[in-house]
Amino acid sequence: MALRPDSVIYSRWKNPPLDLNLDIYLYNWTNPEDFGNSSVKPILEQCGPYRFREKPDKVDINWHPENASVTYRRKSLYYFDAAGSNGSLDDMIVTLNAVALSAAAKTKHWDAMNARLVNVGLKMYQQEVSVTKTVDELLFTGYSDDMMTAARTMTHLFGTKVEVPFDKFGWFYTRNGSAELTGVFNAYTGADDINLMGQMHTWNYKTHSGFFESHCGMINGSAGEFYPKNLTPDSIVGLFTPDMCRTVPLEYSEAVEIEGIEGYKYSGGPRAVDNGTLYPENQCFCGGECVPSGLMNVSACRFGTPAFMSFPHFYQADPYYVDQVEGLEPNKEKHEFYMILEPKTGLTLEVAARFQVNMLVEPLKDVSLYEDVPRIFFPLIWFEQKVRITPELASEWKIIPRVLLGGQIFAGVLFAIGVIMLAWYPMKHLCSMRKNRRGNSTNKIHSNENGVAELKSMQGPEQSPLLEKTIKPITITESNGKKE
Repeated sequence: MALRPDSVIYSRWKNPPLDLNLDIYLYNWTNPEDFGNSSVKPILEQCGPYRFREKPDKVDINWHPENASVTYRRKSLYYFDAAGSNGSLDDMIVTLNAVALSAAAKTKHWDAMNARLVNVGLKMYQQEVSVTKTVDELLFTGYSDDMMTAARTMTHLFGTKVEVPFDKFGWFYTRNGSAELTGVFNAYTGADDINLMGQMHTWNYKTHSGFFESHCGMINGSAGEFYPKNLTPDSIVGLFTPDMCRTVPLEYSEAVEIEGIEGYKYSGGPRAVDNGTLYPENQCFCGGECVPSGLMNVSACRFGTPAFMSFPHFYQADPYYVDQVEGLEPNKEKHEFYMILEPKTGLTLEVAARFQVNMLVEPLKDVSLYEDVPRIFFPLIWFEQKVRITPELASEWKIIPRVLLGGQIFAGVLFAIGVIMLAWYPMKHLCSMRKNRRGNSTNKIHSNENGVAELKSMQGPEQSPLLEKTIKPITITESNGKKE
């Protein structure tokens, strides 16, 4: 079961045999002209799904037998599936201007002088609160923006305060065919402890991400392919997500059956998206912006952009977020994040990975474009990756728990035999010693008896001191000739 280059599971780990689809939904903003009117909420219309077939691969693989781990990068190729989509890449979407908002949000902690420079730039390049782009531009192809180009050429003015890593903006720009975006993974192979197989050891060569304080920044949980063995309803399954630079905890919800295999369903509940409101230990996930439960602040992880992750349609979030906009309807069947695992082996039977990207819009006194806007966590896009084990693979995986059970029984029998043999040898040795001692004692007794008999034969017949002795009369002859 351990991961190694010559193992059966290696090829399936490197190139998963299942068909993977990435379904993307975009929110079309139908009333941007009313933004700023406190009596009118933003009205959103969900568009999609826009489906892409994913062909994942792992590259730059290096094995580390000294600590039983493997280092690698992830790379995927995406192909648009027109037949499986509800719409085309040419669909026009009105959405929040993420470039302008990202630039303006940085001034929140700047001095007035630098904030005015950003304000001048926004006016110079005629930035608006919303933009209208094609689906293709918003996703993988990306689109150029004069504001980004200017920021990249003016880094000497702002120094490290401004980091513009890309020349275009797109939610999945540079992700297609790239192995750089999600970082370097190092996971355990299970060679020395099968229970650690697939668990994260480091990310980008570090055991702490640095994006969150204390234990919230620790690198742990599953890398996404293998999960702990011998799961129970009390187990919490952790999934490390590089796009959020953190581990998301999933809790047991119910037992289900997939293709004839019993599995445990672990879902993303309130704990997964809380930042201290409900679970105090999650307060270190605030990232300096503690908000009601339901959103994960990933701004530090996304180059300072005011980005917040949630489940789609603010599922499992505080009603505060849903009430800010119109058009969202949280639904467990459509928006729940879950995975179903075979409890004995940790094998994945079904997964529905669903996340939504939101951006914080709030008033900024030195930036005229955002002086009079309401404070809203604005939903922009959500995506779903759902996969289920095939009947063919299920029939093969059904054997694995039986093999493991047979192995456990066989190991138990061998252990029992070993214990019996370990106990029998000293008992046998002890019995042999006792037998030898008895033999020596018997021989000694016989030897003593023979010596005594021999001595008696030399001394004549022995009389017991308890027998009455026979006294022979003594004859005395006197001078007169009489005897007495």
